[in-house]
Amino acid sequence: MTRFALFGAGLIGKVHANNIAAHPRATLQYVYDINTEVVGQVVSRLGAHVVSTPEEIWTVDDVDAVLIASSTNTHADLLSRAIQARKPAYCEKPIDLNMERVKAVVQEAYHSNVSIMIGFSRRFDSNHLGVREAIQDGTIGKVEMMHLTSRAQEPPPISYVKVSGGQLRDQTIHFFDLACWLAGEAPVEVYTAGAVLVDPAIGEAVDVDTSMVILKMASGALCHIDSSRRTAYGYDERIEAFGSKGMVQSMRKPMREVALYTGTKVISDGLHPAWFDRLAPSFALALDAFISTVEGSEGCLPLADGWIARPDNCGGRARIVARESTGQDYLLAA
Repeated sequence: MTRFALFGAGLIGKVHANNIAAHPRATLQYVYDINTEVVGQVVSRLGAHVVSTPEEIWTVDDVDAVLIASSTNTHADLLSRAIQARKPAYCEKPIDLNMERVKAVVQEAYHSNVSIMIGFSRRFDSNHLGVREAIQDGTIGKVEMMHLTSRAQEPPPISYVKVSGGQLRDQTIHFFDLACWLAGEAPVEVYTAGAVLVDPAIGEAVDVDTSMVILKMASGALCHIDSSRRTAYGYDERIEAFGSKGMVQSMRKPMREVALYTGTKVISDGLHPAWFDRLAPSFALALDAFISTVEGSEGCLPLADGWIARPDNCGGRARIVARESTGQDYLLAA
């Protein structure tokens, strides 16, 4: 039985708390959050204990692993403390918004041999796994192009936008990770264009709400990622990989696989109203993979993948050119 301490009891923290409590080989021991009212609701419902400071977690002897779902600015410090305490850690993305801090934590983990998993849960989506299998077993031949779509149903609150690190680091980061994972390689060139088309307040927060990214992989394969903070038809996520022998798709996923045929019309169910409705099962599957790692039965996502998936790094080898909404190019990294 893997005994967990959870940092963060917000939206994603509650998801992880529920999944830990429901897992047959895990138990939720402790929860910490600066919002005492929220954390109280979680522990009273799931039977865990509240801790008043993060330091308490590192001194108890009944915690086998930690799950970090607190605000982004706490991730790197908590990961570092987990490594020092030799506690396996599952951490939500991103590791940090500062590249040098990310590098330091990755190096610290590398030398410690402590199991660390970054929460790129989309790798555990059954549809996306089907795309990877078709690539890996050679069914579609050599990958030449990929197209990934990430379109949220509505923008997050402006208060969140201001601390998120921006659309590329908050929303598109999952698809940078998927692109590298599917292709089995990191990009050597990255081009991106962004605009504010959904909400002017997002632009005032020095961010974009609509973006397109082109990745050129080391093999020469090209990958396009389009992201939007708003659709008028539900949550839209899909992947297409085009190869020398064929093509494979992870399709839009409707709420139900039901189609009504009447007269001259075919009426199908629409898409999920929100991203979590579409992706909820992948969170439980990712947690299960992490628990298996803690138990010693299999590996998990390397911490370094959380570094590679950053748009301003892309494996540390990419030349990254961004184009502002004004049309001016500037070099982000080389």
